[in-house]
Amino acid sequence: MNLLITIAVFIGMEGATWIIHKYIMHGFLWMLHKDHHDHSNEGVLEKNDYFFVIFALPTIALMYFGSLQNYNALFFIGLGIMLYGMAYFFVHDIFIHQRLKVFKHTDNPYFLALRRAHKQHHKHLGKEDGECFGFLYVPYKYFKMYFNKEQK
Repeated sequence: MNLLITIAVFIGMEGATWIIHKYIMHGFLWMLHKDHHDHSNEGVLEKNDYFFVIFALPTIALMYFGSLQNYNALFFIGLGIMLYGMAYFFVHDIFIHQRLKVFKHTDNPYFLALRRAHKQHHKHLGKEDGECFGFLYVPYKYFKMYFNKEQK
């Protein structure tokens, strides 16, 4: 049951990420997310990186309080969120934005489509008119574009 909770939360985080990204990061907290789009920050870190702390705090609290109660469902909810956050860091920060210069080249259609969808999101420098607010879900048109190349 605990594994199912963790997997369900991990999957559900994609929807939560889409909503948070579209309505919060591109909404009232745009001032933190803006430098991620316009690259106005010259340093290693961006204001956007504060979202890591914002999302980590409730995750830590869920895991902590769940562990105090014999590792109940709260712990595994937090674990699902944490695993999604780790996936986000590796895929978004390392693979897509190349904050560490590894995993630069791939022929995998899914990863190429994921990178293309994210580039489509970043072509909009303002908070309006965005697209592709999710993270692991790739709209079919991008996936199809790279999958068909591999088939030929």
